[in-house]
Amino acid sequence: MSLPASPPHPACTVQSAACALSASPAFAALQSHHATAADWSMCALFDQDPTRFEHCSLEAAGLFLDYSKNRIMDETVALLCALARERGVEERRTRMFAGDKINTTEQRAVLHTALRAPGTPPIMVDGQDVTVDVHAVLARIRAFSDRVRSGQWTGTRGKALTTVVNIGIGGSFLGPKMVCQALRANCHPSLTFHFVSNIDSNELDALLPRIDPDTTLFIVASKTFGTAETIMNAHAARAWLVEHCGADAPARHFVAVSTNRAAVTAFGIDADNMFPFWDWVGGRYSVWSAVGLPLALAIGADGFAEFLAGAHAMDAHFRSAPLAQNMPVILALLGVWYRNFFDCRTLSIAPYWQDLQYLPAYLQQLDMESNGKQVDLGGRPVKVATAPVLWGDVGTNGQHAYFQLLHQGCEVVPVDFITVLHADTTRPAHHTALLANCFAQSAALMRGKTEAEARTELAAQGLDAGAIDALAPHRSFPGNRPSNTILLPAMTPHALGALIALYEHKVFVQGVIWGINSFDQWGVELGKALAKGVESALQGNVEATDATGDASTRGLIARARSAR
Repeated sequence: MSLPASPPHPACTVQSAACALSASPAFAALQSHHATAADWSMCALFDQDPTRFEHCSLEAAGLFLDYSKNRIMDETVALLCALARERGVEERRTRMFAGDKINTTEQRAVLHTALRAPGTPPIMVDGQDVTVDVHAVLARIRAFSDRVRSGQWTGTRGKALTTVVNIGIGGSFLGPKMVCQALRANCHPSLTFHFVSNIDSNELDALLPRIDPDTTLFIVASKTFGTAETIMNAHAARAWLVEHCGADAPARHFVAVSTNRAAVTAFGIDADNMFPFWDWVGGRYSVWSAVGLPLALAIGADGFAEFLAGAHAMDAHFRSAPLAQNMPVILALLGVWYRNFFDCRTLSIAPYWQDLQYLPAYLQQLDMESNGKQVDLGGRPVKVATAPVLWGDVGTNGQHAYFQLLHQGCEVVPVDFITVLHADTTRPAHHTALLANCFAQSAALMRGKTEAEARTELAAQGLDAGAIDALAPHRSFPGNRPSNTILLPAMTPHALGALIALYEHKVFVQGVIWGINSFDQWGVELGKALAKGVESALQGNVEATDATGDASTRGLIARARSAR
């Protein structure tokens, strides 16, 4: 869309401690606008504007976004862009890319974008050009992945390592697992990959009997090398390996992605086999760092470089495109529109591509851990709804499960459809059917079916008036339900990198608009801290009353101890 720029309102910027989002002029303008927009029919909007698809779609970094099936008009987008300017999106975007410490509760820069940036220009943090360190680690990743992929890196008994087990949790698990699965078709044919995260021993116990210790490489991914679940699983894997291959085996069969050199070497991993990353990389943004080592092993260093390049292309678009032609900004603003004005509480992610099966879970962490906050940057209540609940599954599986609710449920759930245009397959008819279902579902959500249409269909089937009266309400659909469709040209490392970066920047923009810190996760810490005391009580080291003050938890501890 070609829209006029709106200057920021002088009385309300993201720096203004006195101005809450709900009190901002742009927010008030959108509230007034919503009173009219709530009654719009998307089908009618298409009838009124034959060019709606063309001017409600964008291309960036090789991706295509169709956002025409939304309850918006040009005025809506202009008002939403005015809100973004008023809240300081452009200024805060500049500060993030410059390396300013915008993660204010932890006094850290937010520079996952530096992990995929070229070596120049420099990006300075505390007087140091971080791109130098980034590219030094990338060179080490290249050298190591080349040796493993070629069979030059061998285990203690001289065998090439062909099984890779990544031990991590959170971003150190979801990121590598998601991207390796998504790019499965590009993976080295002789390597297999497994991902272990759960502290539940059933996961590791189910894996170890199925793999050969002589040919297994373990990657332990933990920034501090102290994450409870990861380190417990790593010690169990180490004990298994030592039992089968001897005490010296960890030096050849374990590498670490960490910053804690002392803990890594104490574990038995040579410091030369430790791949570092930095405190300005959040876990859910870390797949671009050494945390992505499994991907480099899977698709090679050149493929990993292409993955980074795709993300960097989206970064460049996000930094330079005007707000109304900016793909991450448009996605973010549509999300704010539905969350804060239509009270849509959830967002469904529907990738119509089987190898993107872990994308909904990955985006759950990215969005909900980033923006699941109730206080603003100044510690005050936000007073508006923030992150929606994300959920979903691959198409067409979801159609035969929860799409019933999407079409006829009481909640309006916006949907992001994601699919791939070109498939290198021996079954082209399957891919055609996949695309047909993806496009048809978004159309059906928008169009719906009136009761009159349902009655006409039933009458054509020869049903009598009584049967038609009984069935017609069940066969009608409200429609007018919004969705976006994102098209990847093919499932390549470049396209996947661009897709992930698109959602990263979407989350960032929404966090700025809501005035929250998208880059901390203090809500994760409380349960982890309490778990230490509960664990001691379960082991009998302390009394339950010392571990917790509530009768419910004490009762659960007592029952668990009795069961043992």
